[in-house]
Amino acid sequence: MTKKHLLILQPSGRRGYIEDGASLRAAARDLGVDIESICAENATCGKCKVLVEEGEFPRYGITSRREHLSPPEADEAAFFDRRSRMLKERGWEAGLVRLACQARIHGAVLINVPEESQGNKQIVRKSATERQIDIKPSIRKYYVEMTPPTLADPRGDWERLAKGIEAAISRVRSGEAHLPTVERLTIDYACLRTLADTLRAGDWKVTVSVWQDREVVRVQAGYAEASYGAAVDIGTTTLALYLCDLRTGEILAAESEMNPQIAYGEDIMSRIQYTIANANGLGKMHKAIVDALNRLLRKAARRAKITADDILEAVLVGNTTMHHLVLNIPPRHLGVAPYVPTLHKALDIKARDLGLAINPAGNIHLLPIEASFIGADNVAVLIAEQPYTPDENWLIIDIGTNAELVLGNRQRLVCTSTPTGPALEGAHVEYGMRAAPGAIERVDIDATTLEPRYKVIGEEQWNTGRVKGICGSAIIDAIAEMFRVGILTKNGRFRPEVVSKRIRKGENGAEYIIAWADETSIGHDIPISQRDVRQIQLAKAALYVAARTLLHEMGLERPDKIILAGAFGSYIDKTKAMLLGMIPDCPLEDVYAVGNAAGDGARIALLNVEKRAEAVQVAGSIQRFELPVDAQFQERFMQALDFPHASDPFPHVAHLIPGGQSSEQ
Repeated sequence: MTKKHLLILQPSGRRGYIEDGASLRAAARDLGVDIESICAENATCGKCKVLVEEGEFPRYGITSRREHLSPPEADEAAFFDRRSRMLKERGWEAGLVRLACQARIHGAVLINVPEESQGNKQIVRKSATERQIDIKPSIRKYYVEMTPPTLADPRGDWERLAKGIEAAISRVRSGEAHLPTVERLTIDYACLRTLADTLRAGDWKVTVSVWQDREVVRVQAGYAEASYGAAVDIGTTTLALYLCDLRTGEILAAESEMNPQIAYGEDIMSRIQYTIANANGLGKMHKAIVDALNRLLRKAARRAKITADDILEAVLVGNTTMHHLVLNIPPRHLGVAPYVPTLHKALDIKARDLGLAINPAGNIHLLPIEASFIGADNVAVLIAEQPYTPDENWLIIDIGTNAELVLGNRQRLVCTSTPTGPALEGAHVEYGMRAAPGAIERVDIDATTLEPRYKVIGEEQWNTGRVKGICGSAIIDAIAEMFRVGILTKNGRFRPEVVSKRIRKGENGAEYIIAWADETSIGHDIPISQRDVRQIQLAKAALYVAARTLLHEMGLERPDKIILAGAFGSYIDKTKAMLLGMIPDCPLEDVYAVGNAAGDGARIALLNVEKRAEAVQVAGSIQRFELPVDAQFQERFMQALDFPHASDPFPHVAHLIPGGQSSEQ
């Protein structure tokens, strides 16, 4: 038999065993990943550039090396020789960038397909929602007119400007307490270097941008009204950036892409392990995220028709591991008990220190961290949804590769987190994929015929379009439907007595076919297998146990309201999620999806400086629970593997459970 090697493709998450000697581009196509090419694979267009990620990847059980691909032949080598400058500008190491149409597979390898080479771009569903925000930015602008210096008045340029700022502030904000004074004002060094020329270019009439009423971060000749900032949600899987007008709060541009760190691990523990196992692991992941953020910033600036210098502040939020990686702080201590971060407090640093492509004097604000695995993104969710204001008990679940949960009211808040793994986003499911054109996103099954119907991303009608795989929302749909119509038992096993042409024995146990090969673009049937079901059971059980732990700590049987945050939470069917036991029982009309609440919270903190103080207060008062130290975790987890649960009642979906709550085990 021909030897086979494991090929992993990121950021799509697709993987499979490929025959030795197969073309990398052809293998990717067989796995449902289109890589661009317009030169008939003659090594001339360069559209199929991919990156070989080298190192130890314990999460996948492989060592990826450039030598696991065939060496470049003359045409490919000549192509990159002519483009050595491009490689240097992109920070790509020669030998690790390959043309997928030329490289052949001779060993286990992890390949990163950059955005420009992707035939079908990932869909990042992190749009902003409408929010009422009081506009109180940390950046204020003042128009200052000064008298030029003379021999009789030879004050320094900064002292002259500072006095002018004080006068301008007094005029604009008369009556306010604690107005900034000349003595309190400072000026950023980069501004100071160009100050003399700017004042004279403006004939001593300038617009000054002051941060937090204490530091001048930009001086512009003449009158300049506009002021801009960026809010960024750094997710484990996806990045979302919102460029805002700091005067009006208007979103001028929204940009998103997959987090390039996926190449080094799909979950946070894998990325922590990568920094430990590889000497340059931290540096590679830090560079990857900063480069990605700069791409988004440049795109947003172009769309808004402004320059990078016009952006004077950015607010970044992410889980604790993402927080450390973007700051280039080693996260190794987050991976071992007692799981301690380097810092909890909010942070302000200069853009130039982080290498972000905004005004070098601009400020980067990071919200505080709650706990080892409950980061600034969850704090952003809190200030967006404000569960600390009502008397009712709200349960907020931000579903992602790592899920964060908060429960409580104005009296008390408790929180925890749990790894759900990438299965809910399509990875680790045989034909799973992240949201992209060609992915099935919805599934229904007829209870009588057991025939499915499906909706494909990019298609208006059901059961149309060429299928490439199945994404997270449809995986939840499919397994819930398989349980509802009796294909699966409560414990997730296929019922042997159920007969259908759609049910068969496959390589990964029994499986149910969602789409036949002739309905796909990859030439393979797309099933949900017994192993796929098990992956979802593990993820949903972890999520449910986390919620049940918080309910127990609060002495509650069920919450008054469930808020599903995050892109995944917005696209799953809440009824089917409850039927599987992903979320606790609750009246379905009291389950709400709120979209990217973390991104909205980052935007709120960008536009209202008072919310940053509120975030610090809330983060310091919330009570944290670490699930690994819960003595009952394992028992609760085993019970939560059943659909919807081994013993907990689910009266609001009981009518959908085959045979009622006590159906066959």
